[in-house]
Amino acid sequence: MSFSYIGIDHVQLAAPPGCEAEARRFFAGLLGWAEIPKPEPLRARGGVWFQCGRHQVHIGVQADFAPARKAHPAFEVADLNSLRDHLRRSGVGVIDDEARAEEGVERFYVDDPFGNRLEFLEWSTTPKA
Repeated sequence: MSFSYIGIDHVQLAAPPGCEAEARRFFAGLLGWAEIPKPEPLRARGGVWFQCGRHQVHIGVQADFAPARKAHPAFEVADLNSLRDHLRRSGVGVIDDEARAEEGVERFYVDDPFGNRLEFLEWSTTPKA
């Protein structure tokens, strides 16, 4: 093959119409992600974009929105315990994953304000490729 993959450019999460203020409160205010401007031709569609480390997370408006309960992005974090504590102090429900020890990774799940599942993880060993 003459092509190759470089990696993931962005992840898109769906949200209901009118989601922008709540998305900003959660993703920028609570998680600390920087909002990035959407290109002018896409602004009329609604939604909001954020920078998370090297990757972007796009919150896109979907008229017939239903949250993703199983499918989810996973975000690698340095000092996962601090994030967990911060979210709990902020009233966010955190679901710890009990199977983490065997894998060399610690993780937990939360729901965004729209019910989409998000995973946050930290490797205690080098991840397997």
